[in-house]
Amino acid sequence: MAGRGFAIAALVLAAGIVAGASSARADLKLCNRMSYVVDAALGVDAAGATATRGWFRLDPAQCRTVLQGDLPAGRVLLHARTLPLYGVPPAQSGADQFCVAPQDNFTIAAARSCRDGQTRAAFTEIRPSQGDDGALVAYLAEDSEYDDEQARRAGIQRLLVTGGYDAAPIDGVDGPRTQAALAAFLKAQGLGPEAAAAPDFFAVMLKAVQAPSASGLTWCNDTPYKVMAAVGIDDGRTVTSRGWYGIAAGACLHPDSLGQPKQLYSFAEAVDGSGRVVLRNNRPLNWGGPRMLCTREARFEISEHGDCAARGLASTGFAATGAGAGAGKTLRFSLPQ
Repeated sequence: MAGRGFAIAALVLAAGIVAGASSARADLKLCNRMSYVVDAALGVDAAGATATRGWFRLDPAQCRTVLQGDLPAGRVLLHARTLPLYGVPPAQSGADQFCVAPQDNFTIAAARSCRDGQTRAAFTEIRPSQGDDGALVAYLAEDSEYDDEQARRAGIQRLLVTGGYDAAPIDGVDGPRTQAALAAFLKAQGLGPEAAAAPDFFAVMLKAVQAPSASGLTWCNDTPYKVMAAVGIDDGRTVTSRGWYGIAAGACLHPDSLGQPKQLYSFAEAVDGSGRVVLRNNRPLNWGGPRMLCTREARFEISEHGDCAARGLASTGFAATGAGAGAGKTLRFSLPQ
């Protein structure tokens, strides 16, 4: 999975969106041209008063109206987050830090001062373009600059890879490898070819890739916390560590491990709402083992594990999972008794 960033595209400045202007009479629509399913939140900053509202779920190639009628005066801003199952998300730039809440359908007034349960997130000012239907449109885009069709195809590829199917590279191209992986997924789910074009197909895929699997490695989080996990992949020549993957409370996730690895290793730790490691009895709540592999705090993929500290990396203890060479294994993270 490439560590690319994403952008909130500002195409053409529409009348009435500049700070201090009167409100503009037009609906605001968000369109997702990324290969990720995302949740978006809006922010408004007018005359020093701020407010945020979210979350709005957007599948790849989906557009959604998020404001109807008058667009608020002042600056309109946007924050987007990818789902935890994708691992550490691509970076979003944004000079403004506003508060968001974890639950759906939140609204926060005075959004520069976070209260209990709220966290700060980077927001980017948007200046939408005028769409053909008269609505104002802002786009979420990756460096790859997909069009709608490519974004949908790349989004399917990314979830296939997350589910353990060999659909790489994630490029939005409908090649034979992608076709074979998609056919295998549909067969495993008992679905016909037409299901891939259905409006709810991403919901079907999300449910499938977060369920325990008979092949490869599955992590399931039975704690009340978010769990950040990393995988080590031994292909018989090199051991590659890769992370981090976010696993929501009560969810399962398959780390991507293409090919036929001989052995898979796992490390995971629970984090609180601010991203700090959870302590129980003054000890970090984590799940690992004796196999030392290099990791770092940010998203990583590392294939050299000698002298981690000298290279500014952490040396982390991973556990052998028993998964690999076609074998399946489900690891369940739970609170100690």
